[in-house]
Amino acid sequence: MDALRAQVTIERPPAEIYDYLIDIANHPEFCDHFLVDWHLTREDTYGIGAGARFKVDGKDRMAWADLTIVEASRPLAITLRGRGGRFNRIRTVYAWTLTPNATGTATDVAIEVQRDASAPFDRFRDAMGGRRADLRHWRRALARLEAIIEHGERRGARATLSGGPRKPATGSPLR
Repeated sequence: MDALRAQVTIERPPAEIYDYLIDIANHPEFCDHFLVDWHLTREDTYGIGAGARFKVDGKDRMAWADLTIVEASRPLAITLRGRGGRFNRIRTVYAWTLTPNATGTATDVAIEVQRDASAPFDRFRDAMGGRRADLRHWRRALARLEAIIEHGERRGARATLSGGPRKPATGSPLR
């Protein structure tokens, strides 16, 4: 399936944007208008292995998805993989690309979202406007990301860890 691609230019160096994006707990701050109920999958929110589970806002009661950072090359690229949809059957790849301009004062930030919708219902959703809606949501998310990084505008809430805080000595909430 063709990938969705959205892009924005942010007036900051790539390292600053990379440091913000590599922390998975920051993603709800600019994606909370269409991805809600974020929960972290581990305590460490930074770097490879950090992940989150969230719900895609809408009428579908099975619209849960997850993502995990699988590759990161500082400060130019971050790749996240996940699954979502009904019974987690849709594989998804999110690829963030940070390209500095010639002067080094601005960065082109692009996200490419590739979904493997193999089931008939999922292909029907994409054909009936789902891809257009996804592209619109990602463009808005990039505009919010630009406002957060450049201007320090009001942010949404950071993601929290499922199950609450861990006890410091044991690492388990059950002891």
